[in-house]
Amino acid sequence: MSSNVVARRLLLGFALLAVWPALAEQEVPVYPGTIHTRIGNDLIIGGEYYRLAYFTTTDPMKKVAAYFAQKWRDEGYPTVVEGDLEDEAVVSALFTREGLQRGVVLRTHLGKTVGFTALRDLWTRPPKSTPSGLIKLEGTLYSQDLETRDDPGGSRNRTSLVTGDLSDVQQRVGAELTRQGFEPVRSTATKVGGSTQVTMEHARKGEQVMTTIAQVDEGMSTVMQTWVGTDRPDGVPNNDAVRASREAYEQEQKTKAKAAKGAGK
Repeated sequence: MSSNVVARRLLLGFALLAVWPALAEQEVPVYPGTIHTRIGNDLIIGGEYYRLAYFTTTDPMKKVAAYFAQKWRDEGYPTVVEGDLEDEAVVSALFTREGLQRGVVLRTHLGKTVGFTALRDLWTRPPKSTPSGLIKLEGTLYSQDLETRDDPGGSRNRTSLVTGDLSDVQQRVGAELTRQGFEPVRSTATKVGGSTQVTMEHARKGEQVMTTIAQVDEGMSTVMQTWVGTDRPDGVPNNDAVRASREAYEQEQKTKAKAAKGAGK
């Protein structure tokens, strides 16, 4: 192998490493003296990579905001502070050399300051692919995706605002999932704040989709979907979880039918 080929391969390797700093090494911002709880693992929000965490502290919001603003400015990064610093504040900095954006969103709650810290990768984009089981209906006015990258399973979430009343949207969602090869497991309807909310569960081998539909206005409904892969977050094999859910639903229906029959005597 010639020295030129070796050199080109080395350069390619360094180039690939250079565009992956946020996910391989970097961490979310940390406020001293607090416990930071990660939200998921590596997330994909709106087609971009994020890492998120939250913390609480008795320190006033102005002190917390000043800490992050001063730290990032002292390190030489362009930093912006927004908000009234009483009820809400946002501090954000661009790490231009690393291709990262770090930020913290602050709110007050029960006398404490609650902070949500974020690390956003400005350079790397996830591969574009259609999320399995997450549908986008005709007449969708708004749609937002969130994906966790807990390999090899993980989960995907989609929230949509769709034109159509509840029964119409429910039928269209069910038809599209059936077209994709999913089978219905169970369906429940509940009253929430005087309105009806429908939750449907569908499954195919190794995959599970939970869909919640609610009508928010005349001719307008929300569709919230969660897809779970083979390795579920609760550690239960997906096929076993689907089987248990179906059996529980069937038993519930038998119990209701038996109670209705007994009441009719």
